[in-house]
Amino acid sequence: MMKFSTVFRKKWYRLYLFENTRQFLNGLKIQVGQIENKEFINYRQGTYATYKTNFEKAVLAVNISLDKQNKINGLFIKPYEEAKKTENKTINALGDYPPEIAEIIFSKSKDFPNNTQLSIAIIQNRKKKYYGIIKVNDTIKPIENQNKIFEIGSITKVFTSSVLASLVTDKKLKLTDEINSFYPFTFKDNIEISFQSLANHTSGLPRLPENLDRSNESNPYKNYGKNEIDEYLKNLLKLEKEPSKTYSYSNLGAGLLGYTLGLSQKTSFQKLLQKKIFDKYKMKNSFTSSQDLGEKLIKGLDKNGKIVSNWDFDVLFGGGGILSTTEDLAIFATAQFNLKNTELTLTRKPTFDINNDMKVGLSWHILKSENNKDLYWHNGGTGGYSSSMAINIEQKTAVIILSNVSEISDNIDDLCLKLMYEK
Repeated sequence: MMKFSTVFRKKWYRLYLFENTRQFLNGLKIQVGQIENKEFINYRQGTYATYKTNFEKAVLAVNISLDKQNKINGLFIKPYEEAKKTENKTINALGDYPPEIAEIIFSKSKDFPNNTQLSIAIIQNRKKKYYGIIKVNDTIKPIENQNKIFEIGSITKVFTSSVLASLVTDKKLKLTDEINSFYPFTFKDNIEISFQSLANHTSGLPRLPENLDRSNESNPYKNYGKNEIDEYLKNLLKLEKEPSKTYSYSNLGAGLLGYTLGLSQKTSFQKLLQKKIFDKYKMKNSFTSSQDLGEKLIKGLDKNGKIVSNWDFDVLFGGGGILSTTEDLAIFATAQFNLKNTELTLTRKPTFDINNDMKVGLSWHILKSENNKDLYWHNGGTGGYSSSMAINIEQKTAVIILSNVSEISDNIDDLCLKLMYEK
C-alpha cells in the first residue's frame, strides 16, 4: 500500500474539496441560474451565517460557517423558508400601574424569558416612584422589588469615577496625575497613563487585558488579580489608540482606575468605595460581593432564561463589580441634583467630545435629550444582568432600570429613554 506524508495528504484533501465544491457550484448554477441578490438573515447557533439568496430560478438559504482563521469550513444550501411569525401570547397584568407606563414597560419586556424581573425607579422633581415587574407563566405582573439586589455591571464605572472625583476635591489627587507613581515598577515602553484618561476612556488601552483568561465565560474576571495586572503593566501593556486623542471604551481602563485609587490611599478600592460612596450617601443595600446576600439577591439569567452564576471581581472590580438596588441607585441619582455637591458635579463635567451627539465626563456619557437638555447616561451588562440609568439635572428627573437577564441592553436602554420622555 502506498504511503503519503501528512503534508501531502492535507494538500490532496484541499484539492479534493476544491474540486468537489467547484463541481457542486457549477451544478447549482445549471439548476437555479445566477445570483440576483442576497440578504443576511442571522447568525445561528454561534456557528454559521444564513443568507436569503435570490437566484434566477429559486430562492435558497445559503449557510456558511467559518473557522477561527475566518476561512470557510462549511457550506450547505437548502430551500429558503420565511420564519413563521408566532403570536406573542404574553399577558399584560400591570393594571395597577398608570396605563402609559404599563404599556411602555409591557411592550419592551413581553418577549423576555419567564422569571425575568425588572426593577424600575422613576424620579421627577425628586419624587421617586418604583415599578417592579416579574414574568411568570407568560404573564407580566407587578412586584415590589426596589429593595432587591441586582448586578449593575458597567454602571459601576460611574461610581469608580465618583471616588476619583472625591479624592480630587479633597486635593489628594489631580485628574492629570499619572497612575505610574503608585506602582513599584516601570510600565512597558515607559507608557504613562493619567487618571482622567482612564475615567473618560481616552487612555488608548484595549477593552480587556491580553492576559485575561477568557475560557471562564461564566465568571471571567474572578481570577484576574494583582499578579496578572502587574504582569500586564510590566510586560504586555500596549495602547491601541493614541492617548487623549480618541475615545475607546475600556473595561480594563476602568478596572485599572479603581485598583490604582485603592493603591493611592493604601487600601482596597472596595473599602474606599464603601467609605466614599455607600456610607456617605447611606446606600445600605449596595455591595461589592454577591456572597451571603441570601434571598435579597435576584438570580441572573441568560437571554434564554437559564440561571447563570454571578460575576466575581478582583483588581478589575472598578469596571463592573457593584451589586445594588433601584432604591439605592435612586438615592445616588437624587444626590446628582445638588449642584453644591462638587465631587458629583465634577463627574458630569465634559472632558472629551466623542462626536456631535455625545460627550463624556468622568464615566458619564452626555447625550442631548429630545428637548435639547443634557442627559447623563450609562448602562451595564454582566453574564446574567442588564441595566440602564439616565439623569436630567436641569429637570431633576431620572430613570433607573435593573434587570436579571443578560444581553438585553438595547431593550433596557430603549425602555429607559422612553420612560425619561414620558410625562
